[in-house]
Formats: sequence, C-alpha cells, structure tokens
Amino acid sequence: MRILKIQTLRGPNYWSIRRHKLIVMRLDLENIAETPSNEITDFYEGLVEALPSLEGHYCSPGCRGGFLMRVREGTMMGHIVEHVALELQELAGMHVGFGRTRETATPGIYQVVIEYLNEEAGRYAARAAVRLCQSIIDRGRYPKAELEQDIQDLKDFWRDATLGPSTEAIIKEAEKKGIPWMPLPARFLIQLGYGIHQKRIQATMTNNTGILGVELACDKEATKRILYANGIPVPRGTVINFFDDLEEAIEYVGGYPIVIKPLDGNHGRGITIDIRNWKDAEAAYEMARQVSNSIIVERYYLGRDHRVLVVNGKVVAVAERIPAHVLGNGKSTILELIEETNQDPKRGEGHDNVLTKIELDRSSYQLLERQGYTINSVPPSGAICYLRATANLSTGGSAVDRTDEIHPENVWLAQRVVRIIGLDVAGIDIVTSDISRPLRELDGVIVEVNAAPGFRMHVAPSVGIPRNVAGAVINMLFPNDQASRVPILSVTGTNGKTTTTRLLAHIYKQTGKVVGYTTTDGTYIGDFLVESGDNTGPQSAHVILQDPTVEVAVLESARGGILRSGLGFDNANVGVVLNVSADHLGIGDIDTIEQLAHLKSVVAEAVFPDGYTVLNADDPRVAAMAEKTKANVAYFTMNPDSELVRKHIQKGGVAAVYEHDYLSIVKGDWTHRIERAENIPLTMGARAPFMIANALAASLAAFVQDVTIEQIRAGLRSFRASVSQTPGRMNLFNLGKYHALVDYAHNAASYEALGSFVRNWTTGQRIGVVGGPGDRRDEDFVMLGKLSADIFDYIIVKEDDDTRGRPRGSASDLITKGINEVKPNSRFESILDETQAINKALDMATDGSLVVILPESVNRAIKLIKLRGVIDDEIPLQNSISNDSQTKLSGGVAPSSVVNTPI
Repeated sequence: MRILKIQTLRGPNYWSIRRHKLIVMRLDLENIAETPSNEITDFYEGLVEALPSLEGHYCSPGCRGGFLMRVREGTMMGHIVEHVALELQELAGMHVGFGRTRETATPGIYQVVIEYLNEEAGRYAARAAVRLCQSIIDRGRYPKAELEQDIQDLKDFWRDATLGPSTEAIIKEAEKKGIPWMPLPARFLIQLGYGIHQKRIQATMTNNTGILGVELACDKEATKRILYANGIPVPRGTVINFFDDLEEAIEYVGGYPIVIKPLDGNHGRGITIDIRNWKDAEAAYEMARQVSNSIIVERYYLGRDHRVLVVNGKVVAVAERIPAHVLGNGKSTILELIEETNQDPKRGEGHDNVLTKIELDRSSYQLLERQGYTINSVPPSGAICYLRATANLSTGGSAVDRTDEIHPENVWLAQRVVRIIGLDVAGIDIVTSDISRPLRELDGVIVEVNAAPGFRMHVAPSVGIPRNVAGAVINMLFPNDQASRVPILSVTGTNGKTTTTRLLAHIYKQTGKVVGYTTTDGTYIGDFLVESGDNTGPQSAHVILQDPTVEVAVLESARGGILRSGLGFDNANVGVVLNVSADHLGIGDIDTIEQLAHLKSVVAEAVFPDGYTVLNADDPRVAAMAEKTKANVAYFTMNPDSELVRKHIQKGGVAAVYEHDYLSIVKGDWTHRIERAENIPLTMGARAPFMIANALAASLAAFVQDVTIEQIRAGLRSFRASVSQTPGRMNLFNLGKYHALVDYAHNAASYEALGSFVRNWTTGQRIGVVGGPGDRRDEDFVMLGKLSADIFDYIIVKEDDDTRGRPRGSASDLITKGINEVKPNSRFESILDETQAINKALDMATDGSLVVILPESVNRAIKLIKLRGVIDDEIPLQNSISNDSQTKLSGGVAPSSVVNTPI
C-alpha cells in the first residue's frame, strides 16, 4: 500500500459538521485493491494477535466483535486501516471513535478518515496503521516490539501536547459555556472568545492579571515586606547573596529550625524546610543556589501546609497539601513502597495526571536519614515515611480539600492579602496547625503569594470534593454571560462569493462597527488590507477572529479551504450559500456536482440553531440544504412567483425577493422595499441579473442580523463594481471610444452569468479574451468554448501562465473545439500568451466596442488597460446597453420603503 496524502481537518468539514478533528488519508491499495481480507492468507489471525482489543469495535453489524466479523468474512483493506488507526490511539489513552472509509473515483484509491485528539498523534496513527496492516499482509504478523514502540510514541505525542491541568480545566469550563478558544503562536497563550470580546490566559494568569502584582509575587522577600507592613502575619526572614552571610541570617531569624529557599523559585524547587543544624543548612544553601543567586532564610513554623485559592477577590477553594510519603506495611522496603505507590494510575509524569510520580533527590535521602531510615529500610505497618519536606504536588505530594473548613477570619485575611499584592488569581500558602481557627490564635503565617497558581489540587484533590475553580475564572472574564463571540457571517457558492462577501462587509460598515472580512483577493480589517492573496481558508479566518478590534466577521469560505482544513470556526450566525454549479470537479476527490453541493452544505449546516442559513431558492441543490440545517432558513430569489418562497413566507419565514424592479425583504404580509435595482451601481443599471442575486443574498444576510433597511440601502447605493471595491468582478473601464470589462469568470456558470450582461451590448463588437484554469476537466474547457461562441462576436483564446500540469496548448485546443462545435464559422484566434492576447483585443476594438477580458492575473489585465488611458473605472452605463433588453421582472411602482402587499 502507498500513502498518497495526509490532511488534517480542524473545523466543520465534508465528513462531519460536529467532529472537527479528523485526519484524511488518501491511500492507494495497489496490488490488493481488489483483494478482500478473507482472501489474504492468515491476515485475520495476524490482526487479532496484534490487536485483540479490536474485539470491542462494533462496526456495521452493530455488536461487539462486529468489525472482526467483517474482517473474517472479507472487507477491503482501507476499512481495516481505519479501525486499526483508531485502536492505536485508544491504546495510547486517546479516546476516539469516528471513522469513515470511501473509495474514490480512481479504483483502488481510498479516502480513510479517522478522528484524532492530537494532530501529530493522529497522523502518526494513520501511518502506523498502514505499516501494521502491510506487515501482516507480507509476514503474517506485526512484531510486538514495533507495536509497543508505536503505542509509546503515541503516548509521548499525547503527553507533550497536553496544556496542563489548570489550562485544561479553564478550557473545559469555557467549552461548557459555549465560549470558543484557540491557541496563540507564542508563550503558551490561549485565546478565549473572538474578536473584540476575546480574553487571554497563560496557565492561570489572565489579561486582567497586573504586571506589578506578578512582579511583586515573584519577589518573595518584597511580598513579605509589604504584607508585614500591612499587619499580615509572615515568617521572620532575610535575603542573603553570599554563603558568608548564612550564619548571621540564622541568628537574625531566631535560630533553628529554619527554612532556606531561592528568592525566585517555584514548584518547590530548591526549598529545604525544618533545618535544625549547620551541616544541613550548608547543604540547603547549595541546593537553593542552583535555582537562584539570592537566598531566603526564614524561621520555620510548625503546622500543616495549606493553599488558599483566591479568584476575583473571593476565596474559591482551600486544600491541605501533604508532602510525598509512603505508608509502611511491615514487609516492603521504602524503595518498594515508592515503586508500588507510583503504579497508581492517578500518578503520571510532571503535571499530566491528578498526582505526580514520586522521585527521590538528595533532600529525600537527607529527610529519610533524619527519620532514621534508608531506602532499604522496612518501616513498620502504619508508619508514615516522608520523602519530601515540601508539600508541592509537582514533587509527588497529595491534596485534601479543606474549602468548607476554613475560618471566616482566614477567608477575610486571604482576600485582603490578594488585594494588597494586586492579583486577580492568586494562590496563598498558609502554614497553620488548624485552618478552621484564626491564624492569630495558632501563630500561623502567610508563607507565600503565588501568581499563576496551579488548579490541580483543587479540581482533583486526593481526598475531598473537587472544586470548580475554573468556573470562577470564566465568570470573572465573562461576567453575567457577557458576549464571547462576534457575529460570523460565512459565504460560499460556486460564483459570486467574493462580491457578496465584500458587499455584505460594506453593508455592515454602515452600522459603524469594525468589520473584518476575507476574500479571494485578501484579508481586510475595516478599510485596510491586512494581507493580499487568496485568503478564503481557516488560517485567514483566524486572523480576523484573533484581532481584538473586530466586531463583525464576514468570511468567504471556498471549497479548497473546507477540503484542506475544514472551516475556521465552529458555528456561524449566518451561513450564505449562493449557488452550486460544475467547477473544480475532479479535484480533491470531488468528482460530481452532488459531491460539490455536499461540500458547500458545510457552510449551511455550521450555523447556530438560533442563526440563519441563507439559501438560493432558485438553485434546487442549494434550496435542498434547508433539510440539513438546524438553523432558521431564509431564502432569496429572482422569481417573485417562487412557490417555495411563497410557502416559506406563509409559514412565517423571511425572504429577499426581486419584485417590481425592487430588491425587497418579505416577511408575513409586509414587503420592505430596500431599493430599485437600477439605483444600485453593482447591478449595472439592473442589467446584470447575477449581481442582483448577489445583492439580494447580502441584503438578506444583513437583515437577519438586525441591520436596518436604511443601513442596507445606504450600503447598496455606495458599493460599486470597481477596482477599489470588487477587483476582478465586473470592472468596467471607459477608454473613450470603447469599453473594457475585466471579470474573473472561469467556469460555465460564471460565463453564462457574464453573458446575460454582455449580450445586451448593442454597439461595436463584443470581443472576448477567454480561458480557464488548467486543472479543470477536458469537458469543462469544451463547454467554455461553446459558451464563448454564443456570447462574443470575436474570440481570442489564451492560456494561463500556470497551466497547472496541463500541456501548453491543450486548454486552447479544447476551447477551440467547443467554439467550432457551436459555430463552425466563428471568428476567433489563439494567442496563448495572456499579455499578447489582451493587447491584441484592445488594439482591434472599434468605436463602441466592448472588450471582455477573463484573465488569470486581474492586476496585470487592469494595468494593461490603464496604459491605454482610462477615463473612469467607476462609470455609469450610457447608450451602449439596450434598454429593450433590461432584466426586469415587472413594471415599476411608487418608491415607498414598506408596503402591505404580500408576494
């Protein structure tokens, strides 16, 4: 077998709207393409030997063992690879279950789709599954050592990808509340929410966390001084920088027992407590110096170690932290007890699990010696052997929830401490023998104040009630269900996407909000270009959604981006589908128009239930998407007699209709007339029906988002098919004696739409410079030739500079073939070079002519035209268009904005 391609999907996609994380592997079965599993010698036995846990896969039989039943009876290898890839992830601790396998139009080549939790692990599992199956085909088995290595590698990927228990807790709470999140590419930052409503976290620090508070908390001695000045009980201590000062420091704090720790350490690193002699003090000093040049020497206070978590000025959790230890059983050595304790599935490496595995260091041996033990000692049954002096979870400690036991005075004290230091989230370390009594009664002290405190001990204590501390953080960042999202309006279709996206963004600008939008010619925020290029995929969507100034996102969502990565968001407020027609077929395993419609329907389905899916009622494939979406449906139509729209309105629905020369919004008995089409520059005097349809879609999408009719009207009136607002979309240039039109039409549907305008040109010649992208099917080029013959008086056939793998001249020959099939006597010539073709067309234009250029490079075409001396590129149509040929559906009416006239 041979892997041809592996893609990673991260949002709503062709395979699933709800399962965003999918790997798509294009797999060539090669010489076993027609061989089912039951015809491969010993394959079933080898598979069961390698992965007996596949017994748990139900598959289509719907029962335990169902998948293995299919393997025994005979199924294709792509299907088996799917299940193996899923099971490998399961064995590594990643619980996934979604998969699909489909043969492509090319026999023997399959698309194998598997769910993942971690991208690298998912891609690895796909490759490993192929290796495993190929090994069993070739050798009848998969070596156990290789399988164990695969599973370990997957575990490593999963461990390395974890965000940490605190961050994970916050993210899970955000997801519960429907708040979107995304990782940012620096300093482990996580963004919660979109656009102007976004918040950021880094572990448990938030964008509300003050830098002064963090700096103060990180300076333990400064923290102690400022707390002492405010009457807070803190340990007596001092800071030294040289070993020679240690003896004096011990005397200053009152003698032994003492604590020695680094000034700016964390996670318990370099700390030694309960030091009772000079020898131990020397060793502790050296250990602290490995972490920091400045050393704190403090009086040691007897008592239990407590962590009090304060969020937004309120105590939300309290935990007693118990140092790493083992409990004697009278039989096992301390080393054996440690190994047994570390077998607990709750313990893992670092912060991965609820608890951390116990590891010994020099301080551990010293502590054991102080207790009269070595690692080979056998402590009596019930004896507690402490292995760490500090109670940090990161060094193997455990936690007991004490939230319900803390005394009210201690609550007040903790909350006061956090306000003094100036933190929104803080962990206060308190040493006292009983947290249920005031510190002043027991000589308790505030030992430290920690910025970015860990949540692990609170969300998953070893003993006691888990506390939803992450919920307190989310409620602080988004109080009273404050908005976390900006409106997202997603636009797709075969043709008209960019124009509609730009128009919709322009309409929304009339509200005064900052609009971010993506198109095939660039990413924009407000009136400014962020990045030029074909930016219609998830990456450019993230640019908009990550920008803290954006208040509305209008995102063009093209087929390529959806296929490669899925949508760049989970749900939109409005999803617009303009049309579906044959284009890009045969690319990306989208071979039929039905498959293309299914792909486009992703935008229709990925809409919130209280949002709107805006559909073209005049396109049956688009209208059928109403059955798939859970959102409200709104239709737009050029046909005021549409039966579908009439029934929809009778049921209380909303629609945009072209009626009596007006673009109107219809709901119930009311018709809200927005504007006459001839007053909307984009429609070119109401003579470009496809532009009217685009304007209807944009108007309806804005209307269902509560943009007013007046604002929609203002947007329609001020938006033009110009180089500045819609580059490459019906850009008409006045060159004095003749006109030139630049449009990015490149498929049959867009040629037909363009033809509805060009045929109305009644003066001079209609000259076309035509072509198409080289990766289209042969029959597509032939169709472009047929359409060109019906539209133009003279045709110049050119080719793109980038032929996309097609031999030079092939596309031109096929277009020419189409021209001859329709009009054998047509006037045409082939000039493959686009620049030469454009110049030839402009040179031959007679008075009153229209030169239509359908270029690969819009910018190049416009530059060549402007060299001829453009009078205006934002011009009203004059007498070159036949009034008799105007696209009008009925006679005019009085210009009122709202009339009580049902459609």
